[in-house]
Amino acid sequence: MDIKKVVVIGSGTMGSGIAAHLCNANVPVTLLDLTTEISEKARDRIHKSRPPLLLDKTKIENIKVGNINDNFDVVKEADWVVEAVVERIDIKHNIYEKIFKNRKQGAIVSSNTSSIPIKVLSEKLTEEEKKDFCITHFFNPVRYMGLLEIVKNENNDLNKINSLKKFCEIELGKGAIVCNDTPGFLGNRIGVYAMQVAMTEAFRMKLSIEEADAVFGRPMGIPKTGVFGLYDLIGIDLMADVLKSFIKELSENDEFQIVAKEIPLVKKLIDTGYTGRKGKGGFYRMNKSGNQKILEAINLETGEYTTSKKVDLGVETVNINNLINRKDKYGEYAWEVISKIIKYASSLVPGITDKFNDIDEAMRLGFNWAMGPFEMLKSIGVENFFSRIDNFENNKFLENLSKSKDENFYGERQLYTDIETLGKIRPSAIKVDKNNSAEIHRFKDFNIVEFTTKACALDYDSMDALKNATDKPLIVMNESMQFSAGVNLSYTMNFADKGDFKSIEKFIKYFQDTCKTLKYSKHPVVSAPSGLTLGGGFEVLVQSNFVASHTNIVVGLVETIVGLVPAGGGCKEMLWRWSQTDEAKSDPDYAPLKVFDIIGYAKTATSPVEAEPLKYLKPEDKKIMNRNSLFEEARKLIHQNNDFVPPEECKFNLSGKPLKEKMIKVLDKLYNEKIILDHGMHVGTELANVLSGGDTNLDKTLSEDDLYKLELDSFMRLIETKQTQDRIKHTLSTGKPLVN
Repeated sequence: MDIKKVVVIGSGTMGSGIAAHLCNANVPVTLLDLTTEISEKARDRIHKSRPPLLLDKTKIENIKVGNINDNFDVVKEADWVVEAVVERIDIKHNIYEKIFKNRKQGAIVSSNTSSIPIKVLSEKLTEEEKKDFCITHFFNPVRYMGLLEIVKNENNDLNKINSLKKFCEIELGKGAIVCNDTPGFLGNRIGVYAMQVAMTEAFRMKLSIEEADAVFGRPMGIPKTGVFGLYDLIGIDLMADVLKSFIKELSENDEFQIVAKEIPLVKKLIDTGYTGRKGKGGFYRMNKSGNQKILEAINLETGEYTTSKKVDLGVETVNINNLINRKDKYGEYAWEVISKIIKYASSLVPGITDKFNDIDEAMRLGFNWAMGPFEMLKSIGVENFFSRIDNFENNKFLENLSKSKDENFYGERQLYTDIETLGKIRPSAIKVDKNNSAEIHRFKDFNIVEFTTKACALDYDSMDALKNATDKPLIVMNESMQFSAGVNLSYTMNFADKGDFKSIEKFIKYFQDTCKTLKYSKHPVVSAPSGLTLGGGFEVLVQSNFVASHTNIVVGLVETIVGLVPAGGGCKEMLWRWSQTDEAKSDPDYAPLKVFDIIGYAKTATSPVEAEPLKYLKPEDKKIMNRNSLFEEARKLIHQNNDFVPPEECKFNLSGKPLKEKMIKVLDKLYNEKIILDHGMHVGTELANVLSGGDTNLDKTLSEDDLYKLELDSFMRLIETKQTQDRIKHTLSTGKPLVN
């Protein structure tokens, strides 16, 4: 079954997101709503969205708009009709009646509902119509969230369901999991329960919301918002509605009923307009003191707000065992939450799915968890888990596991897809080496390096792993959300605070040497990025021989924001790429001035399509919609280059002083307009020194090593200044840039 045209009915957040993502896949789509004006406004929101819903703004041309009265004939041409209207069953039934009267024979009709069972949605359909009807529950934002739950009914044409699944997987890049018609399906059933357990246990144990969020966050492999921060983000009133839906749909004996009970403080927040970030605040709120904004947190016992206090557990990487074995209230809280999540998730097998690890994958793809409940159980260990757990009556999964004591119960990962992923092959790969920041795996005839630090930040150990892995063809990729957010600034500042700049210089030199080793290795090196690929992460990518990039990347050289210049070869490589253009052939200053603009403004691209014009990526670099396919595509590049020959070293002819003066004029203008301040001028001048070639002229040829030295010298001069150190500390503590 070919899907060549799609109609989306309902242009709210989800309908717009689905339409936008179909555009990204170059699928023509018509977006219908009550009036054309509503649809047009939705298209305008898509075009202006931040973060962008489109890979490239020109994709908006794939969307036509209309209304359900005058333009419903488009349904007759659609291969797939997606209903994404308000969650009212009477409205949905009316829409379905109209769709099935007009659709072409065999076209798929689906609902994006997250709360109404398919048996209720389809109760007025004929047996024949039910064959082509299902739920396609996308997660928001559609472009960025990997999970798509396809909920089937007992009448479905399974060939058609599988065909839709394949389309959504290959063309839309989704992790499409087919699941049963149960309340909340997979992701929301477990995800919302987990949030409620984390919240109710925080109340019971009298933890502060900052303490609860510090535990139910990165240490568990859960996004850093934590539970109370996530509540505020979603909307406290919306979460209350979600809970009411679960209470209504689930049996009285379901454990969910216990954690879904109304909490007086939550009701008070909603009643007083404290519905989260969209309201006056929520569990957290911003308050003004003079001219300064102060983040405040609510006291769960008194309901009063006080200045929020950061809670540091001293945890950098996910280690469930270490977390639950802590001899403090945080360890106790972690165990109570994790054990209850495992018990609840396992009690639902096989009711919501007979493949228990589909639940784990739903939590990865739909909630950005690093591991799902069954992987947590595997990490804890079967014997350890049962030595601590209390009763688990009527839980067939745990009853059977308690008898078998099978530590290898988990089996294969990612059963929902036939694609050969990194997660699938890792268990059969040989672990060559592991340090605090990275792992090296050997799979057949090549190596894989995976960074393991927070945000995959780079340090000495990361470089060690990369360098040691070049004895074979190499793929650099991560299963975590980011490729690499850059060099670990905390690692660098630890030396700076001690005045140990020699150690910083030694590290940057080693970073440069490692990147040069990657570029000129006798074996091909492939980078397969997804997520953040910034600063040093980009420098690893740009000095790899081949790239297979996920469409959801944020890529660029952003060092100037923290008062530094790229020093791992980023300036050098960008200079080289721009010097290959026709314009640079006739104007020797063209490439340096272009790169000065790109790096100076710390320009980033949010997709490969945006990255190409900046020359962060090349036209021949692979662009992949489905993140699961990155490993397969990277592996193909390895095998297609058995006769690989390393590239020739780059040579540069730069103008030196006259070119630097041109760049200084640009900086003077920005300074006079107060776009940059004193230190911005200093940073820009150092960047100009690197990109102009320093003490050189057009008759002198500079080597890559000469450019590396220029980068290093400028980096060191900047890192030794208090102003750059202030920028770094400010960014580390607030996540925001400091302009000084």
